Amino acid sequence: MSENGLNLTKESADELAKLKQEAYQAAAELLDMAGLHAGELLVVGCSTSEVAGERIGSYSSPQMAEAVFSGIYQAAQENSIYLAAQCCEHLNRALILEREAAGRYGYEPVNVVPQPKAGGSFATAAYRHFAEPVAVEHIQAHAGIDIGDTLIGMHLREVAVPVRIAQSSIGDARVVCARTRCKFIGGVRAVYDEKLL
Repeated sequence: MSENGLNLTKESADELAKLKQEAYQAAAELLDMAGLHAGELLVVGCSTSEVAGERIGSYSSPQMAEAVFSGIYQAAQENSIYLAAQCCEHLNRALILEREAAGRYGYEPVNVVPQPKAGGSFATAAYRHFAEPVAVEHIQAHAGIDIGDTLIGMHLREVAVPVRIAQSSIGDARVVCARTRCKFIGGVRAVYDEKLL
């Protein structure tokens, strides 16, 4: 059942546990393949409507968001990575992250508190669970996970490189991942560090 685009259905504990595991697997696999270092940034955009098999923005689910956030946050914490949760277009795709991360990277906080239908359920879950959540307008993340076509590219550093992971969906939403790499400079005589490719 949906009311004003908010999913009021109660998913079973088994369904939520499965979503958490899928989210954890996707994040853990990306973090392993992307080679992020402690303290770097992972941006995640998540449409719980798409996770539920509905059109983006039409069926937001706080319950599903909690499960997906929990799995991704666990993987990020295990790797000492900062998680940034992208809000929906109604908040201009602002991001929720820990105040410590915003300070470390020099991101200026703005004043907004995400809600399920104005920011999105995933960003709302992040705001609830971070120790000191803040909203910022822009970041340059080292890697990202797009769950359900939420368009995270504007928050990735140059140069973004697709990462194919085995966990290609969370619920019914497709998952697209990316890492970033250093730019190449120089010409035909340039030599590059293979570890940075």
